[in-house]
Amino acid sequence: MADALAPQSGPAPGAPGADAVVVATGLRAGYGEIDVLQQVSVEVRRGELVSLIGPNGAGKSTVLKTIMGFLRPRAGRVVFDGQDVTGWRPDRVVRRGLAYVPQGRIVFQQMTVQENLEMGAFAVADGARARATLERMYTLFPRLAERRAQRAGTMSGGEQQMLAIARGLMIEPRALLLDEPSLGLSPLFVDLVFDKIAELRAAGMTLLMVEQNAARALELSDRGYVLELGRNRFEGPGPALLADPRVRQLYLGG
Repeated sequence: MADALAPQSGPAPGAPGADAVVVATGLRAGYGEIDVLQQVSVEVRRGELVSLIGPNGAGKSTVLKTIMGFLRPRAGRVVFDGQDVTGWRPDRVVRRGLAYVPQGRIVFQQMTVQENLEMGAFAVADGARARATLERMYTLFPRLAERRAQRAGTMSGGEQQMLAIARGLMIEPRALLLDEPSLGLSPLFVDLVFDKIAELRAAGMTLLMVEQNAARALELSDRGYVLELGRNRFEGPGPALLADPRVRQLYLGG
C-alpha cells in the first residue's frame, strides 16, 4: 500500500475519478517468468502531468510498456479514456488516442525530420488535419522547422528527442506517455525538453512521465508515484513528494 503524503480530494483510493484518462489497477507483469510489477496502480486525470520515479529496476518503464500493450499483464486492468484496453495490441491503443515516446531517442535515422513526423500521423486519415498538426509541431519545436529536410540521424541527441516527442504528438493524442525524456541529454537540451513538457502541460495535455531526473520531474508534476521493487511505495502531489524527507533520503540523495 502506498503512503499518502497529503489528504487527497476526490474519490477514495482505488476508485478512478470521473476525469481519469489513464487508469492502471493492480498490474502484475514482467519478462519471461519474472514479474517486474507486483500490483502497481496508477491514475492520470485529464490535464495532469503525473511522474513515476524510483530506483533502477523499480518497474517504471515496465508500467508504460504494459499500459501501451507491449507487455500483456498477468493480472490487473488498464482503462484508457473509459475503455478497457487491457491486452490490446499497441497499434490499437495508439489508434484509440494514446501516444508513447520510448526512451533512447528512437527515430527513423535515414528519414528526414518531416518524413519522421509524417510517419507519426499514420493513424490520421484526414490529410488536411495531419498537415495542420505538422505545422503546429513546427511552431512548438522551431528547431525542427529549421531542420525539416535534414536526416534525423545527423541531428544531435537533444534534437532527436524533440523529434521523437513531436512525432508522438502527430496523432493529436488524448494522453502522452514519456519514458525518460531527458536521458543522456546535455544540460542545455535537458532544459529545452523540460520547457516543452511544461508547455504541453500548460496547454492541457494529459501526460504520464517516467524520469530519472526525479527532482526536476516532481517540481513540474501535479502528482507523482514512487515505485520500489515493482510496488507502489509513495504517492501524492509532486511538490509534497519532493519535500517529503523519506522520499528525499531514499530516492533523491538526501
